[in-house]
Amino acid sequence: MSTEIKRHPRWFFGGFAAAGAVFITHPLDLLKVHIQTNVGRQVSIANMTVDIVEKQGLRALYSGISASICRQLTYSTTRFAMYDYAKTHLDMSNFSTKVLIGAVSGAAGGWAGVPSDVVNVRMQNDVKLPPEKRRNYKHAIDGFVRVYREEGLRQLFRGSTTASVRAVMITVGQLSVYDQIKMILLRTGLFTDNMMTYFSCSFIAGIAATLLSQPLDVIKTRQMNAKPGEFKGILDCVIFTSKEGPLAFFKGVVPSSVRIIPNTIITFLLYEFFTNHFGYITVVKD
Repeated sequence: MSTEIKRHPRWFFGGFAAAGAVFITHPLDLLKVHIQTNVGRQVSIANMTVDIVEKQGLRALYSGISASICRQLTYSTTRFAMYDYAKTHLDMSNFSTKVLIGAVSGAAGGWAGVPSDVVNVRMQNDVKLPPEKRRNYKHAIDGFVRVYREEGLRQLFRGSTTASVRAVMITVGQLSVYDQIKMILLRTGLFTDNMMTYFSCSFIAGIAATLLSQPLDVIKTRQMNAKPGEFKGILDCVIFTSKEGPLAFFKGVVPSSVRIIPNTIITFLLYEFFTNHFGYITVVKD
């Protein structure tokens, strides 16, 4: 009788890995928000970057970083934890099962991360506004308190439906696709359970997540950045955006892909590293 030692992720590894990745990709997320909230004009990534740095300095590219970290510690921790829990109790050999579990996990994670996402979008967008129109949240906690006091609890969950649906797409694109590609590659016998395999799988997963989530990301960003009463709901925001043409739903797709793909790669490399070195152990007997 042979035995096999397996390591499994702890429930918080996904959130920690995503929070680590966001340190590197946050400036790209900020540029994406600025491009998506521009109405009626096209602005290149290069021009937007130069404009921000010239007016505000390099530190402005990290505006809202505290909210980004809070978001990952709520949003990604929830979705990874739920997905990993399901993996230990269900047969995940079928891709349809992975998609279903990814969708449920993503919806829950998306809702959990909405308050942080609202504050994050607003803090990032502040950089391009004139001083008298800025909200000037000091950090994420200050943002939570001020939104609650000035606009009410409901505003902290502005765009929650869109955010949850987007999170479904992101999670299916990332976790479900990552697991499926990893399973396929390992079965070929040409790949082993190592960093090169993790990189390949996460690269493909990042592309899938970008394509699935971009239209919803535009709507979510505009809803969260809107003033109270500006949009009646998701449909109103969709109609408003559609007036700019179909490409308006893909505003910021370049910075989104440049952000999501590296973010996905870094997240999974850290996640696998944590699992392989600090995960809990089970012994399987054949």
